Amino acid sequence: MGNEPGLRERKKQQTRKTISDMATVLFAQRGFDNVTVAEVAEAANVSTKTVFNYFPRKEDLFLDRFPEAAELITRAIRERPPGEEPLTALRRLLLELVRQRHPLCGLDERYRLFWQVVLDSPALRARARELVNELEKLLGSLLAEAADAAPDDPWSRVTAALIVSAFRTSYAIGVGRILAGDSADAVIGDHTALLIRSFDTLERAVAPGAPDAPR
Repeated sequence: MGNEPGLRERKKQQTRKTISDMATVLFAQRGFDNVTVAEVAEAANVSTKTVFNYFPRKEDLFLDRFPEAAELITRAIRERPPGEEPLTALRRLLLELVRQRHPLCGLDERYRLFWQVVLDSPALRARARELVNELEKLLGSLLAEAADAAPDDPWSRVTAALIVSAFRTSYAIGVGRILAGDSADAVIGDHTALLIRSFDTLERAVAPGAPDAPR
């Protein structure tokens, strides 16, 4: 119980969720570029200033789960069992998100409208790329930390780029199939298999003592 948020924090979380939920409804109904932040604030019964206190950019109202992704990645690496490699911890995290059909997995028929809104908005697509780059940078620093290396360690950055590229490609393939009408069950199975194959390859390539790993 000691880790449960207090009343003030719960109210902040609820306010953030209300704002995000109302924004999602409006964006889905009218398109991202046709809705203003002021309209979102009015629908959520808060001020425009309050909206920006929780979401510095309009795009973040819709792409609101990236902070959760950053937190999950950080915890997976920092709280992994002693002796476990970071890649193993990340593999477990990603496969568990897929198994749960977590919103961060995004491979479900119920997310078709979400992805269509993103694809229809150049601003959202650009922000999504920025956020993925931020996650890659975070992952690089976490891998360096786990290896007791400098924060800007080149090999940690390369490893992070490889991990993110593998996941992003598999994710994009799955989203494309969902939008094309494929069933989530079929997509999830193929996505899981591709993730496992990708991590098998990455672990062989970057594991300590691997032929291609830096000495």
